[in-house]
Amino acid sequence: MFYTPVFAGSGAALGFLCFIGVLALIVLAIIASAVKIVPEYKRLVVFRLGRVVGAKGPGLVLLIPFVDRGVWVDLREQVREIPHQTCITKDNAAIAVDFIWYYKVLDAEQSVIQVGNFEAAAQGMATTTLRAVIGGILLDDVLSEREHINNMLRARLDEVTERWGVKVTNVEIREIVPPKKIQEAMDRQMSAERERRAVVTESQGKREAAINVAEGEKQAAILRAEGEKQSAILKAEGEKQAQLLRAEGFAAALKRIYSVAQTIDPKTMTLQYFETLKTMGSSPSTKFIFPMEFTGLLGDFMKLRETGESEEQPRQD
Repeated sequence: MFYTPVFAGSGAALGFLCFIGVLALIVLAIIASAVKIVPEYKRLVVFRLGRVVGAKGPGLVLLIPFVDRGVWVDLREQVREIPHQTCITKDNAAIAVDFIWYYKVLDAEQSVIQVGNFEAAAQGMATTTLRAVIGGILLDDVLSEREHINNMLRARLDEVTERWGVKVTNVEIREIVPPKKIQEAMDRQMSAERERRAVVTESQGKREAAINVAEGEKQAAILRAEGEKQSAILKAEGEKQAQLLRAEGFAAALKRIYSVAQTIDPKTMTLQYFETLKTMGSSPSTKFIFPMEFTGLLGDFMKLRETGESEEQPRQD
């Protein structure tokens, strides 16, 4: 009988504590929903009773509970992939093209207000733009002018996304897959082109080799001619020097002979002439030629003989 009031009072206190705890949690939840910390690369677009207040951040942002609603917007550059899309070229060739595109939000408010689902809208718009661009280009141009197609896609996408406050920064085609038959034809064409280049390269190599050989032979002939010229010049110089030396030797010999002949007396010369006549007489020749000086020597010899005889006669007496 005495314990019942005690238990009744403790239950009321426990219920009050639970109420206080729930109330504190609600207050904390309200405070948490009202206080936002916005990073540098994001913005918080605030709507107050359905009307846009503006883009808040970065830093600490306070919202009015149950009145303000915030929408997060990422300002960093984003990349999205467009999977393979079948496109028809201007010359009716079906090809599969996939590409990636980069975009960046420039106006956070417009990106939230102007479009409901930006990524879905942008992907659909990119697909239709790709087909429109490819449809106006020939297959060969599609395969060879990717940069031109990238610029056209970027320009057209940027025209549409500009009103959404979004800037398309770049578009890159990753892969173009032509039909199987066209791929086989391209492979054959590539093989033929490579063979042609190989033949041209080989012919150019042979031509350059022939030119190098001819140039080498030309240089060798020039060097040989130059060597022969130098050799002939040196030989002529040598012969000239030899002739000069021989002439100088002959001149010296003649001078020596002349100087020696000046010291020889007429008797000695006469005896030499007689020795020469003796030698000539021993030969089988029948004709003899005597120089003019020989007669003069004979005259002198006869005079010497007469002088000798006249000297011997008195001696005999």
